[in-house]
Amino acid sequence: FWGFNSWNSFFIREFKEGERPVAEPNNNKVIVSACESTPYSIKTNVKKHDKFWIKAQSYSLEFMLARDKFKGEEGHEYQIEYIEPFIGGTVYQAFLSATNYHRWRAPVSGTIKMAFNVDGTYYSEARSEGFDPAGPNLSQGYISQMAVRSIIYIDCDDDDIGLMCVIPIGMAEVSSCKILVSEGDYVKKGDQLGYFQYGGSTHCLIFRPGVISQFAIDAIPHPDAKVVKVNSMIAVAN
Repeated sequence: FWGFNSWNSFFIREFKEGERPVAEPNNNKVIVSACESTPYSIKTNVKKHDKFWIKAQSYSLEFMLARDKFKGEEGHEYQIEYIEPFIGGTVYQAFLSATNYHRWRAPVSGTIKMAFNVDGTYYSEARSEGFDPAGPNLSQGYISQMAVRSIIYIDCDDDDIGLMCVIPIGMAEVSSCKILVSEGDYVKKGDQLGYFQYGGSTHCLIFRPGVISQFAIDAIPHPDAKVVKVNSMIAVAN
């Protein structure tokens, strides 16, 4: 089996050294793609709480960041201070096909403030999207608040970016999100954060209001959008 001892070891295989160089590694204003992925959505002025299940797949920070799951639980009081900074901010979402590279990389350099997994749904879809023969492909905004996912907060070296969040999301049959970093770890832009196991998936990057100056042309979603290589530039901060 070409040196692979299981399907998952093949699925999470690494690139050859030098295949995905980090865009401007010494420039903290340049934000890179955390995954090898196709742009799905960019939304600004994201709300703390929104009725995403009614008419549209609006991003709701309390649900995305699992405040609803941990509210009132001992040890999770700090969730409030990790949600408030992002109100009115920006969400960038992109999806991975089953054949894409499925390891996550740090989009910025900084210190890991928190990293934890959240239980959630599999194959759940937004009813408003109608029947989707490909599963939740048309419901990616919705599943960012419902599906199994990891939540990784990074305090960026660049003060203008500050706290940001990476959310890898299990999509359809993806059954695990494996985090490889812990609170207090320092990561450089492009360092590995973790990986998915088996199947297609999606992910979100969340930024505070006023952080993003502009997105790269290749990172802007449109019907013919192409895969953005991991570690390539997706945005520039103010």
